[in-house]
Amino acid sequence: MIELGVNIDHVASVRQARATYEPDPIWAAVEAHLGGADGITVHLREDRRHIQDADVRRLRDLTQIKLNLEMAPTEEMVGIAIALRPEMAMLVPEGRHEVTTEGGLDILAQEAALGEVIARLAGAGIVTSVFIDADLGQVEAAARIGARVCEVHTGPYAHAFHARGRDSESAAVVEELERVRAAGRAIGELGMRFNAGHALNYFNVQPVAGLPGVRELHIGHAIVSRALFVGLREAVREMKRLMREGSAR
Repeated sequence: MIELGVNIDHVASVRQARATYEPDPIWAAVEAHLGGADGITVHLREDRRHIQDADVRRLRDLTQIKLNLEMAPTEEMVGIAIALRPEMAMLVPEGRHEVTTEGGLDILAQEAALGEVIARLAGAGIVTSVFIDADLGQVEAAARIGARVCEVHTGPYAHAFHARGRDSESAAVVEELERVRAAGRAIGELGMRFNAGHALNYFNVQPVAGLPGVRELHIGHAIVSRALFVGLREAVREMKRLMREGSAR
């Protein structure tokens, strides 16, 4: 059955806007769990703009569902991951001036270095994931460096969906979804797990949830935004329902 990993970074963004102690991301993780989340995702950025080191330590100690740590492939972050041992560590590109992650990791440009990072994480018993664009060359490179999981960047699909008036049958949307589908097929054929995420929301999630072989979706901003009006538990519950319906189709 398809799983949902809830990214709670922006709960911490609200807290950091006032440099205070609330809202607490750990409380958000518990609410997400009660709403049906299968995992919690956080991105410990190098500039610590939202999630802080103490948050990740507390999440590791207190949450009862799997923890996915998004991280840049740096020496500092590798050390933190090995010390904390989340269930999964996902390598992502990171820019200090980006608002959010703007694209997939370019594995082809840094295979040797990324292979070493993945080997160190795997040696610590951590499932290793890479966030990549829907590009067959990147999928093949991910397999070569030993990644266990590929999360395919769904941003281009989501942006096309919005730009075309939420018309899932428009040529541009169908084209982007097909690229994700093809990448997912290659991921499975190479023995890796196919996950997907980025810019997914309550309107565009079902076609992605219905792709063959997709195991898990990671969604954050849309869920936290909906939670402002209905509460986090209900926002997660509704997203999980939509995903299951999409998967069943």
